[in-house]
Amino acid sequence: MRIVVRGRPAPQGSKRHVGGGRMIEMSKAVGPWREAVRTETQLAMRHEPPLGCPVEVNIMFYLKRPASHYRTGRNAHLLRDNAPEWPAGKPDLDKLARAVLDGLTMGGAWKDDSQAVRLDVIKLYAVGSHAPGCIINLAKAG
Repeated sequence: MRIVVRGRPAPQGSKRHVGGGRMIEMSKAVGPWREAVRTETQLAMRHEPPLGCPVEVNIMFYLKRPASHYRTGRNAHLLRDNAPEWPAGKPDLDKLARAVLDGLTMGGAWKDDSQAVRLDVIKLYAVGSHAPGCIINLAKAG
């Protein structure tokens, strides 16, 4: 099963205690991102029951390049010579994956993300036909 989620991927980071035993996310961006993952998962699963088996998960994150990676003036569409090939900085890959796995659970892809037995995750810059977001592939393990 393939699920495409458009938007700015947000990491699921730390939580903070707000009293009365309640915890809230430190990042304000993770809520809308996780909700986008939930929505797209529900659309993909609308005619399917939740997966009840061990699952292999492949996630490709596409992040927007910072404006500082581009030249200026009439060459503003070209990358600078020193622009990095890989998005090796923040957000952390494991925190991005955690937000997606929780969104898949909320969207009904499976009963619990503990069913994931293999996780293949990569961060890339969004170029060409790839807008910021992620592509998720779920498959029965084996």
